Amino acid sequence: MKDEQLSGDIYGLGAEFDSAAKLKAAALELKKLGYTRWEAYSPFPIHGMAEARRLGKSKVSLFSLIGGVIGLSIALAMVTTISAPRPAFFKEVLSSHLQGLFYPLVVQGKPYLGFQAFVPVLIEMTILFASFSTVMGVFLLSGMPSVYKSVWNWEKLARKGLDDRFFLVVEKVDPLFSEEKTRLLLKELGAEEVVMVPR
Repeated sequence: MKDEQLSGDIYGLGAEFDSAAKLKAAALELKKLGYTRWEAYSPFPIHGMAEARRLGKSKVSLFSLIGGVIGLSIALAMVTTISAPRPAFFKEVLSSHLQGLFYPLVVQGKPYLGFQAFVPVLIEMTILFASFSTVMGVFLLSGMPSVYKSVWNWEKLARKGLDDRFFLVVEKVDPLFSEEKTRLLLKELGAEEVVMVPR
């Protein structure tokens, strides 16, 4: 009866393993059986776990590319606008405060748009925007900052999850989740302990 009362308030079932090999074997078996909503916790990266989790290529590089292109575009617009001579039709349009925007410098007969001089600015703006968008992409894609995760209600995982133990949590929202069958499966896969993780 107690289990039935708790089952409505659980986040999922947690399993503790004593080695990385057992955790990886359990992860591969869950993948083979079709489980999709589960997570593995290990103190170090385990080779092959990304494939078991069906993790595709990270989208962070796309954020970096978009940020770099935006930074390069802004830098190009900035240096060309500032360096080019003021067009004739702007002479009447621009106020005296904005007329200093166009400030062409002709040094030893160089062209107005001499891109060799712009290279440092273009590179720095591209790198600046790419790095900021990379950090933003990491935060957005990983769901950070997260002030609360139900999995940390499992005290053992919270204490030892990044130390010397290996854990696997199958979420209750997984379509194949069944408290009895999933518990039995995790035991068969070599879990030392299987517990209910409260929400």
